[in-house]
Amino acid sequence: MAQFSFIPSAEVSDLAEDVRQIFEELAATLTSDQRAISGECHPPLDVLETDDAVEVVMDMSGVAPAAVRVVFRAGVLLIAGEKAAPIPKGAKTFHLVEREFGRFARGVRLNGAFDVQQGRASVRDGELTIVLPKLADRRGRAHRIAITDTDRPA
Repeated sequence: MAQFSFIPSAEVSDLAEDVRQIFEELAATLTSDQRAISGECHPPLDVLETDDAVEVVMDMSGVAPAAVRVVFRAGVLLIAGEKAAPIPKGAKTFHLVEREFGRFARGVRLNGAFDVQQGRASVRDGELTIVLPKLADRRGRAHRIAITDTDRPA
C-alpha cells in the first residue's frame, strides 16, 4: 500500500522554484480571460489507491485545462494553476460570493514506486484526474550481482 500525505500550502514553498516556473509559464501563455487577477484558491482533492495505481482527483470547475500544470518530483505530486473569476456582462451587483478564484498550488507527497512515464491526467465533468501506475515493489527480492575477477588478466 502506498502512503501519502497532503503538503500544507505553507510547505509548498519547498517546491517554490517549480511553482514559480509554472506561474511564469501560465502568465506567458494564458489569455487575459483565463488569468487570475489576484487571490488564492484551494481546490479540494481526493487521493485514491487501487491495486494498480494511485489516483488524485481535484475539483476543476471553471478552470481551463490550459491553466493547470502537473509535475511529479522527488515523491511529490504538484498541481498548480489559476482559476480566473468570471467577467460580469453588464451591470451586476453581487449579493453573495463564495467561490474562490486565484492561483493555486496543491502538493501531495506519495511514498511508493510509480511509473511516472506512464502517468496520465485528464479533465472530465469539472474534475482533473491524475493516474500514476504503481511499479512492482522489488524490495525484499534477491538480486544477483555479477562478480568481476580483477586479479585475472582479460
